[in-house]
Amino acid sequence: MLAADKLSGLHNRPEPTQVESTTPRVLTILSFVLEKLVGRNDRIVDGLSQNHPDGMSCGGPTRVGKSLNAFHGVRAPSISIGKYLERLYKYTNCSPSCFVVGYVYMDRLMHKHPDSLVVSLSVHRLLITSVMVASKMLDDMHYNNAFYARVGGVSNAELNRLELELLFLLDFGVTVSSRVFESYCLHLEKEMMLNGACQRIERAIITPNSVDDLTEISVEDTHTSSSSHMD
Repeated sequence: MLAADKLSGLHNRPEPTQVESTTPRVLTILSFVLEKLVGRNDRIVDGLSQNHPDGMSCGGPTRVGKSLNAFHGVRAPSISIGKYLERLYKYTNCSPSCFVVGYVYMDRLMHKHPDSLVVSLSVHRLLITSVMVASKMLDDMHYNNAFYARVGGVSNAELNRLELELLFLLDFGVTVSSRVFESYCLHLEKEMMLNGACQRIERAIITPNSVDDLTEISVEDTHTSSSSHMD
């Protein structure tokens, strides 16, 4: 696990470089949608905790998010969803389309496991895992798990385990057709329009400029779970 104190240091970085200032619109849109989703789900969990402090009732806190427990950390990372997405884009060279497909995977998880909620304790690990798998499916060239782990602030062993967890939760359904991809782009754009912002997602698969200085971060400690690894 990378040092946790490196995470807070991200908030004291210099002004954005030209690469950072040309962040794809999909990151802004996805950040908005996920922040809204996570905020709602966190309130649901808090409400359940207050109504059932023992967590033993049906649907209580211990039952919420059960299928996604492998992605839960002990504490929510201090880095925002938006900054985390920008970091993934800047350092991994994955195409903007990977973020749409990563969101498709997360949405499929929510539909296949409706008892589970994407919350602040799990959203960062779900993002790094989903985007990495999407990059393997879409991009001709991509970094290995060890590099993604360093960018995402988790250990290589943990990311290997999370990749397996995601694939099994999805029943290895990681293919996304062009029709489905377009429908999710339209859905994300509609979410922005409903809140008064008209932004379109870049459809072309492009890659950012080359990777420069990679600052280590941590997504905090995790609960122990399966130790299965991928090479």
